[in-house]
Amino acid sequence: MEVESNVAVGYEAAPGPKDIEAKIAIATARRAVWVGPPIIVVFALFRGGMGAMSAGIGVAIVVANFVLAGFVLSKAARVSLKLYHAAALVGFFLRLTLIMLVMLVTAQVIEVDRLAMGISAVVSYLVLLSWETVAVTRGETKELEWS
Repeated sequence: MEVESNVAVGYEAAPGPKDIEAKIAIATARRAVWVGPPIIVVFALFRGGMGAMSAGIGVAIVVANFVLAGFVLSKAARVSLKLYHAAALVGFFLRLTLIMLVMLVTAQVIEVDRLAMGISAVVSYLVLLSWETVAVTRGETKELEWS
């Protein structure tokens, strides 16, 4: 028996584009409101005003990276599954390179506390990624339902 569409037997296509990846990225960016301030306060206490500003920049770079990733993956998913996989794999390395380049350029253009910016970027990346992974796994965000 041949299937004439790209949909497997027994499954129906989603009723329209859901942009799940973009919704996850926006949810992750919203969580940065809870993750960023404690990181900034810690660096303000230990590294002063420059440390706080640099930590804020590090968190902002990470949030921008998550949002960019979500929208790129959403657009790629609309085109094809192969492009989606390529965007996920290659895009991950490109986005990490982009984070590094943005941080290097930022450090050259304005005076920043490189240690505070770097540590805050790594910590916020790992905390936000872990938090979103747990939230999606537990099904806390109902707008991400596939059906």
